[in-house]
Amino acid sequence: MPQVQTQPYNRALAVTKSDTVNYDGSTYSAAPVGSYDPIAAEAIYVGGAGIVVAVFEDGTTAQFTCVAGQILPIKTIRVNSTTTTATLMLSLYTV
Repeated sequence: MPQVQTQPYNRALAVTKSDTVNYDGSTYSAAPVGSYDPIAAEAIYVGGAGIVVAVFEDGTTAQFTCVAGQILPIKTIRVNSTTTTATLMLSLYTV
């Protein structure tokens, strides 16, 4: 059964789309797992409709078509610049 967010998010950071730089400033590489420890967001808020290419903790990607105001409840480390057309995105955290 999927885990559902039951507590409100208490931190939000503007998403800067990038094909290499994660939310926390670390750079993705194909080096062995554990070479860096990016901080994963617990969700992404999409302010402006479009496509979001999300990068998960293991480096895999998925493409989502979103409407304005949508929250994607996915743990991600980055939103790729290539192909992403959505705007006004925030990475959401519970810390």
